[in-house]
Amino acid sequence: MVRFCCFIMTIALPLLFAAGELSAETALTVKVTDSATQRVLPVRVYLQSADGSLLHVRSTSPKGSAVEYNKQRGTDSIEIHTTVSAHPFTADLTPGKYRLTIERGKEYLPVTRTVEMGDEPVDVSIKLRRWINLASRGWFSGDTHVHRSVAELPNAQTAEDLNVALPLTHWVTKGYTPPTGGNKNSDDKLPARLIEVDKTHVIYPLNTEYEIFTINGKRHTLGAVFILNHKKPFKLGAPPVGPIAAEARRQGGLLELDKHSWPWSMMLVPVMNVDLFELSNNHVWRTNFHFRGFVAGTKPRDFKLADPKNGFSEREWVDFGFQTYYTLLDCGFHMRPTAGTASGVHPVPLGFGRVYVQLEDGFNYEDWMRGLNAGRSFVTTGPMLFAHFNGKPPGHHFGGKKAKENKTCRVTGTAESGFPLSRLEIVKNGEVVQSVKPQSAKTKAGGYRTTFDVKVPLDGTSWVAVRCYEQRPNGRERFAHTAPVHFDVPDKPLHPRRAAIEYLIGRMKEELVRSKDTLRPDELEEYRQALRVYEKIAADGVR
Repeated sequence: MVRFCCFIMTIALPLLFAAGELSAETALTVKVTDSATQRVLPVRVYLQSADGSLLHVRSTSPKGSAVEYNKQRGTDSIEIHTTVSAHPFTADLTPGKYRLTIERGKEYLPVTRTVEMGDEPVDVSIKLRRWINLASRGWFSGDTHVHRSVAELPNAQTAEDLNVALPLTHWVTKGYTPPTGGNKNSDDKLPARLIEVDKTHVIYPLNTEYEIFTINGKRHTLGAVFILNHKKPFKLGAPPVGPIAAEARRQGGLLELDKHSWPWSMMLVPVMNVDLFELSNNHVWRTNFHFRGFVAGTKPRDFKLADPKNGFSEREWVDFGFQTYYTLLDCGFHMRPTAGTASGVHPVPLGFGRVYVQLEDGFNYEDWMRGLNAGRSFVTTGPMLFAHFNGKPPGHHFGGKKAKENKTCRVTGTAESGFPLSRLEIVKNGEVVQSVKPQSAKTKAGGYRTTFDVKVPLDGTSWVAVRCYEQRPNGRERFAHTAPVHFDVPDKPLHPRRAAIEYLIGRMKEELVRSKDTLRPDELEEYRQALRVYEKIAADGVR
């Protein structure tokens, strides 16, 4: 039997669990099936011994596959699992007790068993119960920030029941270096052609990440931005970013903001006209939360953040993302929400945070990308959230005379979850305007359902969205958040909160000072361009 150590990025740590001369190993063999269909399922497997050792398993079938995953941050943010194909799997174990946990994406209830091994082999059959079926309702999931190799994605993707994976096969971290010569590229020779794992699980392999940490060989962090679904490799280095945005548009790609906390993030939004905002980003994990990344010093008091130098709690980090997104919406940047894990780099399963897109005519990749860009979506780390706004789906724009005639927005729908909800909230223009007490009625499938039907007063240009939170037995909280709908009333504009727009202005001024001796004049001009945009928004009015 092999015991596995953990890694922080590529730096090997000393073995956490020393391997010894073990004897009397016997086989644990496990078969996982769907409780309704009896079909063998591909799943994610956690196997832990009584001493805390985290172990991997292997497929029993010559046609099967098992992909091992080992990532760690800090001392207690550990993600060690195996994703296995739709075949039984096995591990050779010494006598003792073992904790076996089986999960499959978001739509099945997890199962944990204690298995006791003795001198004889043990066979275990586990039936996973699907508490909801999103595909049957026309919803299909994706992870838009992936660092797994294309070779292992078919295994991991089917185990997670993730419909769309967008691996960032072109990845550059050095300023001015084009992604065609990226220092972090993987699978970068793949053509821009869709890879079909099966009819409802696909990989689009040409996506690019600019994640700039150095300028002219010296450390100077800028941050990250993605181009998704483009057609040819990019030959432009960054900074500046304006030409990259123009080329992305020419190729029909979508621009996605990575973490909102990067030094350049709030410059990218007005300068590049970024399309997508990660409401669930690469520091939202299944394992313990850990974040001490770069955050600009200026922050508005009503964000209610912890001191960034001392890190964030998980709830503070998620709320910081929400508040930043709301501020950008209030400023008129109609970004659509998405979710990305950076699985492959961080200690998180593929698709742990994911975006579901509604498709009326069944699954199709091109339709899925159009739906993502239109905002017909919700983001989730656990619950499922189905909402309509005056009868229209998320992403809808009420404009002109019809928008002016809408004095209220009737918000209807259901929130469903594997565990009871703790809260459900209607958000208008960045503020919670209605709280709905979760009913969490038990469903026949084993989940919980809360219905809502509320009216939100409108008084001019507005946006409205729904969010909900699910309390897990381990004390962790998972969330879902719809894309907003917009009511655009020409003579009644929406203004941001004073503290929020001052935060954006402060971010730009800080970056101009920090980068004045590092970036070239044309690159600094992009920060000045963003600053002028934010200052005009402030001059036009605040609330």
